[in-house]
Amino acid sequence: MHSRLLKAKGFPPDGNQASCCLSSYFFALKSVQVSADQSETTLGSKLEALQCHFTWILEYSKNKLLHLRDKLVDIGTEEGNSWLGHIYNLRGFIQCKLGSTEDALSFFLQAAEAFGQMRRAGEGPWLVVNYGNLAWLHHLLGDQAESEAYLSKVEAIKKKYPTPSEDELHAELYAEKAWTLMNFGTKGELVSEYFQKAIQMQPDMVEWNTSHVLCSNSWLEDDILEKIRLAQEQDPENLRLAVYYLEERVRKGEIIEDEARQLARKVLRNPVSSYSGLKGLLRIYRNHLSIDEAVDLAEEALQHHPDERYLKRCAALYYNRLIYSSHSRPEQRTLDRAISLLKEVIFLYPHCSLMKKVDLANIHAKSNHSKDEAEQIYQELLKSEMEPAEKQLLYNNYAKYSKCDRREYQRAIRYHMKVATIPHQSSFRRNSIKILVEVVERHRDSMWREVEEFLENLKEP
Repeated sequence: MHSRLLKAKGFPPDGNQASCCLSSYFFALKSVQVSADQSETTLGSKLEALQCHFTWILEYSKNKLLHLRDKLVDIGTEEGNSWLGHIYNLRGFIQCKLGSTEDALSFFLQAAEAFGQMRRAGEGPWLVVNYGNLAWLHHLLGDQAESEAYLSKVEAIKKKYPTPSEDELHAELYAEKAWTLMNFGTKGELVSEYFQKAIQMQPDMVEWNTSHVLCSNSWLEDDILEKIRLAQEQDPENLRLAVYYLEERVRKGEIIEDEARQLARKVLRNPVSSYSGLKGLLRIYRNHLSIDEAVDLAEEALQHHPDERYLKRCAALYYNRLIYSSHSRPEQRTLDRAISLLKEVIFLYPHCSLMKKVDLANIHAKSNHSKDEAEQIYQELLKSEMEPAEKQLLYNNYAKYSKCDRREYQRAIRYHMKVATIPHQSSFRRNSIKILVEVVERHRDSMWREVEEFLENLKEP
């Protein structure tokens, strides 16, 4: 066998010389394998050392990624959006994690183009995260040469734009990391810290300062009004910031009704985006003007842009709040409009529609001519595969629906118990446990002793 192998490789087949050649061949083969393994290890360590979405600690599930993808789409890609490169970068990462590498590559390339347009320059620190993402993507696709090429680009940028110390990142990286973590719902302290570092290094970057202020915990900051005012001086055209300033002023006791209505005119003239300030403005209208005016504002926005899904989502939300804020039974036309909007929203946001389906079921339950559809929607949802947190949301709402709309009190209690047994801390679990405690304390329901025993044996997650 060895002779045949040697002959095939061009070695002489005779005696000691053949044996020596064979040993040399296998040694060389082993060396090549070791070299390849070392090369792979080196590439892996270089990739792990990158600052990009693939190496940052981002907590997510598939549902969270789908929800975040919708959120990014609703921000929009209007030209001039200062976060456009970051949006494309994050969308690329999300698509990769969802299994669509082709879309991921497209978004990463769009991110590079957007950064170039926004920074009015070629390669620079703003591309480090993007090139890192591309290095990872090509590595995952098996194209190690292209991955190495992007790693080299990252190294070249780092040499050209060094930071004061190896432990520090460039301002652009701090800003993108802060913005990304903010969108993943990371604790505000870390997000704020990264934004602050970026701003200290490059105080002229207006959008960083604006985002830092917008993500601040206003309840913990006594000087928040002054911070917002200074941010507004730097970024006077940012209506989202203007709305936030209005919200904080009214929280401090100022009268702002006329200003809110004037600001609404400006918001309605701007392109549709979840960054437009409309969401905050609707909140101001609901809390400090009236829920009816909030609904009217949402409808007016829809009249200007009837096909915008984000506006339909806003309108559906405030119709829902209008229905539940009324002490009397809502008019049928209000219920019909809410049902119509919710059906559209569920169609337009197919991956993030659980709460909307629950809302739809609950509104059907109040309608004169579609009560049966409520139970049908709930039964379909109860058969669906869901994560623990989603089950708690569903069971809690189904329990309340069973009690209030079906008068099936024991079924309601059973579903509150189901919520409590799911080992996941949430507001729905706390609410169901509170309701079960009330059942025991009031002694009105025949199940109260069973519930009491259940609560005594209930274990905390």
